[in-house]
Amino acid sequence: MSMPPHQPTGPIPGTANPTWLGHVQEQHFRPAPGHQGNPLAPVLAQVPQPASAVRRMSGSIVLLSVGGGALAFLSLFIVLPFLFSNIGPAGFVIGFLASLIPLSVVLLAVWAIDRWEPEPRRLLVFAFTWGAAVSIAVTLLIQPLFVLTSPSADPAELRTYLATVQAPIVEEFAKSLGLLAIMLLARRHIDGPVDGVVFAFTIAGGFAFTENILYFGRALAESPDPGVDLAQVFFLRGVMSPFAHALFTGTTGLIMGLAARRASTGGIVLAFVLGLLPAMFLHNRWNSMGQGFFAEYVTVQVPLFVLAVLGIVLLRVAEKRLTRQRLGEYAAAGWFTPAEVELLATRSGRQRALAWAGTYGRKQQMRDFIRAATRLANIRQRILAGRQVQDHQGEERIQLQRVLAMRAALAG
Repeated sequence: MSMPPHQPTGPIPGTANPTWLGHVQEQHFRPAPGHQGNPLAPVLAQVPQPASAVRRMSGSIVLLSVGGGALAFLSLFIVLPFLFSNIGPAGFVIGFLASLIPLSVVLLAVWAIDRWEPEPRRLLVFAFTWGAAVSIAVTLLIQPLFVLTSPSADPAELRTYLATVQAPIVEEFAKSLGLLAIMLLARRHIDGPVDGVVFAFTIAGGFAFTENILYFGRALAESPDPGVDLAQVFFLRGVMSPFAHALFTGTTGLIMGLAARRASTGGIVLAFVLGLLPAMFLHNRWNSMGQGFFAEYVTVQVPLFVLAVLGIVLLRVAEKRLTRQRLGEYAAAGWFTPAEVELLATRSGRQRALAWAGTYGRKQQMRDFIRAATRLANIRQRILAGRQVQDHQGEERIQLQRVLAMRAALAG
């Protein structure tokens, strides 16, 4: 009989916690299937059937895709009239085209961060459409409430109030609602803070894209010298600060990603509330920069950006070490050789593997094999973290069989 999922199967090895990112408590540790010399087939037979778990996992993505698509479509009836009434058709077209440049920079960063273990494409599409349409609509709907509560009716003071109070609160709340939906409905696909940052950057990139259309379009529609003004606005928003919104919302994604690794639903909601605080603060500081903009930009904002980059790099290093450790545990159970773990769990090893596969016309098959192995490592991490163990053991069984089939295809 298989052991109940809540009981450990032995003392936890000292190597089971290669980094703080994947800390495993002793009561949750269990060897990989096939460990300790047991025949692989009988051990696999003990794993719960995965059909219901797989249906639930795919169903969450479908729900987000359909629900997000419907909300985005409805949001266009608010967002598009607002844009056209403010900047006109010509401003919209030129603003749209100009906004594609900073958007491409942000999405390139998302791709670089997400490359080690790519997120489901449909979830990334949901994140982008939420940022580009739904969060903008939510902002437009809530903003009038802040106008009514403004402490002053003076136009200049009202603009300052909206920029430093309303925008940080409402925009970060609207963007992070999309993060909350992903964390609650697709939690099985969230493996930690890196995933939280990826989705936060994607949502923020979508929000900044639509906002840039407005700002670039206004430079054309409201300026006596549109060419010069558009160049200035593009330099400020497209060159100096394409990652501003990403950094604000990224702090929320980081905190929520950490919570999603272990916390309950209530813990994720609490992380959502706590994660909004630094995002709103950073947003407020950015919008509060006035005449000393360039000085504060160099002395405060640039160092913050550098710290964010270093933080993401450290998270990526921890993620790679965790992948290597978990695949090493499968290697101890007989699923991989130590040499294969080196190829699958290191950047240089992956490059060598892809180059070798390319000489035989099997580069895509090798890519799929690497992704399947990485996903397997993340599934094991969820099991060892005590998250819905039986469901994830069922998914583990499917993934192990996929890995075997992919290896056979590559060898054949």
